[in-house]
Amino acid sequence: MELFELLNTINGAHGPSGDEREVADVIERLAAPYADEITRDTMGNLIVRKKGSGPRLMFSAHMDSIGLIATHITKEGFVRCGRLGGVDVKEIAFTTVRFKNGVRGVFAKEEKAEFGKLKLDECYIDIGAKDEGEAQKLVRIGDTAVYDTPSYCNGCKAVSPYMDNRISCAVLLKALAELDTCANDCYFVFSVQEEVGLRGAKTAVYGIDPAYGIAVDVTGVDDVPGSECNGTAKLGKGAAIKVMDSSVICHPELVALLEQVAQKHAISAQRDVLRGGGTDAGVMLVNRAGVLTGGISVPCRYIHTPCEMVDLNDAAACADLVAALANTELAPA
Repeated sequence: MELFELLNTINGAHGPSGDEREVADVIERLAAPYADEITRDTMGNLIVRKKGSGPRLMFSAHMDSIGLIATHITKEGFVRCGRLGGVDVKEIAFTTVRFKNGVRGVFAKEEKAEFGKLKLDECYIDIGAKDEGEAQKLVRIGDTAVYDTPSYCNGCKAVSPYMDNRISCAVLLKALAELDTCANDCYFVFSVQEEVGLRGAKTAVYGIDPAYGIAVDVTGVDDVPGSECNGTAKLGKGAAIKVMDSSVICHPELVALLEQVAQKHAISAQRDVLRGGGTDAGVMLVNRAGVLTGGISVPCRYIHTPCEMVDLNDAAACADLVAALANTELAPA
């Protein structure tokens, strides 16, 4: 499958799912033809192993997404909600959302609320219910909602909710499909609960105990009008090799190795320095006695909004770089 087709398959025919188990089921089915072993741990991480004679090398791309959770239902039938991950309410006002059971609604703000100072407590989800009783038949407290916006392509630019981080899950699947053999003992981890504290990767890296760890995620860009230069990556310039973000300072030897591998295989690449944000690399780095940690990132515009944009050529370069590193003979760490 091509990357955009993989993305839409992972997200599901009816849009992205907020249930990591459903996402894991789809990814497991797609990965099975290329895997030597597939397991799931207690946290729900999906771990796909491709055996090789070299040291253990872990790639991690998180499956989970940000979203909303129903906390209260008003007597008028509106749903009050809480955050799951880094939701900025100003960026999602008047966005259509969907609960797992298929009920759709509009995330809206109270009429009196000032948009520039908007708080979550001044917002609600309107599911069209006439009163509390009707709303309770449609949505229960604790139900989660995701963005219900369309996916589409304009040439090589793709727009979709939850590029963060389903595009990187597609990258790992594409890389896995490219590997007939593997020089290293590779673990492709599709992790859970990254958006709420890197929790899945923390248990996965402890269990695998790799010598090398690579977080595969999206990264912010510096290529839109009014950019404040919080990142260095640009769409269309290739795979972004992580140098640092707020969660990790990557090992310089691994940064250099990734750049050498990209050059050797003629893979378009750029450096990724991000002033904020973080990835699974943050917990991989400090596992046990330490892991040689780096990152391969897909440059992405409008992260954590309902309409994230990537260049599919960048994503393909990331997949090529993952596969090339997997087949590079690595020294024991």
